[in-house]
Amino acid sequence: MDRLGSLDALFIDAEDQDPRTSMAIASIAVFEGPPPTHEEFLTFLAGRLPLVPRYRQKLHTVPLRLGRPVWVDDPHLDLGYHVRRTALPAPGGDRQLAELMARVMSQRLDRDHPLWEYWVIEGLPEDRWALISKVHHCMVDGVAGTDLYRVIFDFSPEPASAAATGDRAPGAEPSPLELAAEAVLDDAVLPLRETLALGRAASHPGGAIRQAADTVRGLVKWAPAAWPATGSSLTGPIGRERRFTWVRASLDDVKLIKRELGGTVNDVVLAAITGGFRALLLARGEQPGPHMVRSLVPVSVRAPGQENVYGNQVSALLADLPVHIADPVERLVAVQAGLRALKASKQATAAESVVSLGRYSLYSLTSWWVRLAFGLPQHDIVTVTTNVPGPQQPLYGMGRRLVEIIPYVPIATTLRTGIAIFSYCGTVTFGITGDFAANPDLDVLARGIDSSLSALLAAARRHQRASVTS
Repeated sequence: MDRLGSLDALFIDAEDQDPRTSMAIASIAVFEGPPPTHEEFLTFLAGRLPLVPRYRQKLHTVPLRLGRPVWVDDPHLDLGYHVRRTALPAPGGDRQLAELMARVMSQRLDRDHPLWEYWVIEGLPEDRWALISKVHHCMVDGVAGTDLYRVIFDFSPEPASAAATGDRAPGAEPSPLELAAEAVLDDAVLPLRETLALGRAASHPGGAIRQAADTVRGLVKWAPAAWPATGSSLTGPIGRERRFTWVRASLDDVKLIKRELGGTVNDVVLAAITGGFRALLLARGEQPGPHMVRSLVPVSVRAPGQENVYGNQVSALLADLPVHIADPVERLVAVQAGLRALKASKQATAAESVVSLGRYSLYSLTSWWVRLAFGLPQHDIVTVTTNVPGPQQPLYGMGRRLVEIIPYVPIATTLRTGIAIFSYCGTVTFGITGDFAANPDLDVLARGIDSSLSALLAAARRHQRASVTS
């Protein structure tokens, strides 16, 4: 039995606490060429399944929450259940695809089966088809989810041969008694794990002291972020249903802005998102304030080469997006300064250390605290903005070129919007999730992001021309 990590289990606890929340992450991949037949796609996927063992496993919870849930082999895996097929209504454009995505993502994954689905979508214009990949967040984070594209698909039009299946038969499903006994045994050796962790720290006192100092410094910097954000229509109760849309941008344009106006690619996309939220607030008749849009910004803590390791390896920053600043260039400067200060404050180190404590704590207790926290109203986080770089060389599925990847991030508690940013083959795509009832104007946010990027690009080009002529 493969037990979930402490952060992976958090996503299960959050979903259990709030029946309106689905903690699945997803993306839309758009391919050139005619769609594969159902049989062709099933054969293709069966040939890649050995490369993704987690696709063959389902989740078992432990009775009385005595321990973190575990992954076990599904002896009755049926690919036909996991691969769905549908077609868009005419004209089959972005709007119809976005509406389908919102409906698919409004539904939870069934825990009686492995926690993933593929939806093959016909009816797109220009002789194209799409594939929705839906995976529970307890299985992968953004980086690991991106690696699944590299595993499932090919880097050339010539399909790779099917992976060897091996001769390992699925293991027997554990009984509730076995799950409980294993969890009790795991708790029994918890003091030993704590002792070993202290021993490792004692053998490297310098590193342990620096880490402890960074953690304390980061927690001190987290304290002001725990104060409630200024109230607005951006936060409040959410329902089960979702809205979805997206914005496309050129990665070369984003890099030009970065080069001419300073900062990083992440600074530029966050500045554009800030402009989008400012436009949304103004359109709703609300005056943007300096502490009105606080975003959770996930930060990957994966070591190089661990992209294909399942589970979540992320920390986070809490960034106040400067929606009160009208000038787009000044907004970018403020975003740069804010993120630079957050990184120097070791906020991410503190968050990572707090999450790591879950490995040395009784799950029954930590699970109770997590569910309690998700059940209480929260007013400090307004949105989530996650940026994951994707491959910059084309991928292919069954010989068909993958031309676009559109990301999706889930929302929960009182977060009524979330934005995922993904780059693939020179295009940056902002996937925007919204609560259905609270965001009938989600397109205003999308247009605001697009307009903010256009204004930054115009400023970058003026700066470039001025540099050439000076």
